[in-house]
Amino acid sequence: MSVSLVFGAQWGDEGKGKAIDFMAGQCDYSARYNGGNNAGHTVVNQLGTFKMHLIPCGVFYPHTVCLMGNGMVIDPSVLLQEMDELRAAGVNFDGRLCISRRAHLIMPYHRVLDGLYEEAKGAGATGTTRRGIGPAFADKVSYNGLRWSDVADADLFAEKLRVQLTLKNKIIVALGGQALDFDHIYTVYRGYYEKLAPYIQELFPLVQDGLAAGKTFLLEQAMGSLLDTDWGTYPFVTASSTLASAATPGLGIPPRSLTRIIGTGKAYTTRVGGGPLPTEILDPSDPARAVLTEIAATTGRTRRAGWLDLEVLRFTTQVNGATDLFVTKLDVLSVFDQIKVCTGYELDGKPVRYCDVDAYGLGKVTPVYRIMPGWKTDITQVRAFEDLPVAARDYIDLIEQEVKTPVSWVSVGAARESTIQR
Repeated sequence: MSVSLVFGAQWGDEGKGKAIDFMAGQCDYSARYNGGNNAGHTVVNQLGTFKMHLIPCGVFYPHTVCLMGNGMVIDPSVLLQEMDELRAAGVNFDGRLCISRRAHLIMPYHRVLDGLYEEAKGAGATGTTRRGIGPAFADKVSYNGLRWSDVADADLFAEKLRVQLTLKNKIIVALGGQALDFDHIYTVYRGYYEKLAPYIQELFPLVQDGLAAGKTFLLEQAMGSLLDTDWGTYPFVTASSTLASAATPGLGIPPRSLTRIIGTGKAYTTRVGGGPLPTEILDPSDPARAVLTEIAATTGRTRRAGWLDLEVLRFTTQVNGATDLFVTKLDVLSVFDQIKVCTGYELDGKPVRYCDVDAYGLGKVTPVYRIMPGWKTDITQVRAFEDLPVAARDYIDLIEQEVKTPVSWVSVGAARESTIQR
């Protein structure tokens, strides 16, 4: 039995889709266990470029069974659109896409409330994706959630939906929104269920039987560890746990079954939305800002750009128990003569760690930088570590030394084959 887990070691957008797609060919099962369509995992393969939001990235391998765990919140309209896009690209997932009947649903009022809450907060807005993720998870833990098993029973679904609309419409109207219609939502969501029913099942026996039979699992975390509700930069976080340990409540994988825990991190740092980013490049005239700035796969928002932050990598590898690192986008740094790397923080002239401060304190720290030489060479065609320029190898070696975790993979391009396996 082998159960490998890929987590994001920064604030998301680390290249988890690339890592999963590269590894999934060796696996019997590819599974998501947390989050919703606030995730955006980009996969580039022979079929094209895909922005995966819900379906596990292992779907492109015809032998791999894809599991969507009960720890997810699912927007059925987004899921059906994603399924249509895969079918149009020639991907057949019938008989190997399995959705937990325990998974909670994102309802229309969740999306409405997400936007209204952000508007009401004004300058204090969290910077959510406004896709209803937070309100859906809030309903889950306050006993107000709706699951696929509820929608399967027409009468039960009607009863529960009426209760929720009675509550939610009062809040929506109070915040300046329009009340939602029961009949429309009921009909639409029952229609979603009819389309998705062939894929919905109880996953626990499937997972346990697979573990007992020695099958190979690859678990896919959504979002980055620093967006975790407890250990991230609260309140600038997501609504679910984004740590490796969430695979147990989110999929039914016992902790002792995890055999490899792989942290994915970019060779620099980015962040979408509000919250601290200690190594952020704030000077708009700095050429590095233009090079490292990206556009988010899920929302289209601009990702704030910063230099590599080894302090946060140290923290996330420790809290997740990482056995390996998968470093992505090393090729992006090839344009620089010199590269800055944050090796720690100071606050009021004293050294501090990530765990010593809250989100507001993290916004006040001063990064301690080490200057590394650049390599000024195109490395996108390199496939062996020893063929990288010396400066690039030194950069990876510094990460290993500071984080005390081996870098087992280095990505030098977006495509599946643009990967160095050490």
